Amino acid sequence: EVGILTPTPLKTNSIGQGQVGYVVSGIKSGKDAKVGDIIGSGKKIIKSLAVEAESQPNSKPVLFASVYPTDSEDLEELRRSLDKLLLNDASVTVQVESSGALGQGFRCGFLGKLHMEVFFQRLEDEHDASTISTAPSVPYFAILKNGERVVAEKASELPDKITGKVDYYMEPFASLVIVTPPMYLGAMLDLLKMKRGIQDDLSHLDETRVVLKYRVPWDEVIIDLHDKIKSITSGYASFDYEKSEPQVADIVRVDILLNGNQVDALSFISHRSVAENRGRMLAERLKKNIKRQQFEVNIQAAIGVKVIAKVRIPPVRKDVLVKSGKVVGGGDITRKQKLLKKQKEGKKRLKMVGNVQVSHKAFLSVLER
Repeated sequence: EVGILTPTPLKTNSIGQGQVGYVVSGIKSGKDAKVGDIIGSGKKIIKSLAVEAESQPNSKPVLFASVYPTDSEDLEELRRSLDKLLLNDASVTVQVESSGALGQGFRCGFLGKLHMEVFFQRLEDEHDASTISTAPSVPYFAILKNGERVVAEKASELPDKITGKVDYYMEPFASLVIVTPPMYLGAMLDLLKMKRGIQDDLSHLDETRVVLKYRVPWDEVIIDLHDKIKSITSGYASFDYEKSEPQVADIVRVDILLNGNQVDALSFISHRSVAENRGRMLAERLKKNIKRQQFEVNIQAAIGVKVIAKVRIPPVRKDVLVKSGKVVGGGDITRKQKLLKKQKEGKKRLKMVGNVQVSHKAFLSVLER
């Protein structure tokens, strides 16, 4: 059955060019009907359209982020909200995943950073969803010694070289075309060098415009490159990017541990040259964003078994030596030492059984550089 919307559905024999209509078919799930799909009837027509559809390349996600409900009881509500959004945005891929720190959630793939931000904003505005979204990550590649290629969309999926099975790693790159006024050329070259960019071309269009062509790691592009370029050029520069071939790179996985427990959602993959610095900065930001608990919290950043950064959040401490405004024990030092020792043992027990409360703001701090 086909028809047009007037705006109520009106059954017709066909839908003409420029008309908004509907099609009733045997499709069981909205995920099976993607934007851009071709619909036809009759064996010959369907066969010719199938060949045409195969020639159309499917969009592949280049950026991944996870989304979790703030309350585990809202998981099904979040699933329904995502299904509704996917009806008019088929380029997003969604997979169910589980995290030890955040519980069950969904791993989403996007075409870029702006695409991700708009999707999560729609999830919040249109469906009033209360969620925690992790920092975006790009897919890295591990080439094993048997020739197999493993795609790691998140840090926990990256095979470790310690196992002896990994031959080398590959990092995704993007080709950038930047147009900037000549007065900002020096600052632009310094920025691209800091972002580990590889220069392909530099040319002058005229006296007021310089064109730079660079290959930059995709991880550096998605975080803050656009903001940095606009900032150092006072908004005069413009740039465009497209996916490029992956390059062999020395990358490592940086794990974040809270009181010795690894938090997968905070771990990240980075180039070895900047991994230690990023790990230390993230530990310091987490210290600012995690509230003080009744027990001591140790934040560590580690590469394998090597701890590269450690910060300590002291516990909230009650003054046990003061009771009703008076000092307990008077001048007796043994009485005071006994009270302090009792408090210390209580804090130690709390640390063993207590769970560290990590806010949404702390997870978003991974985005910052």
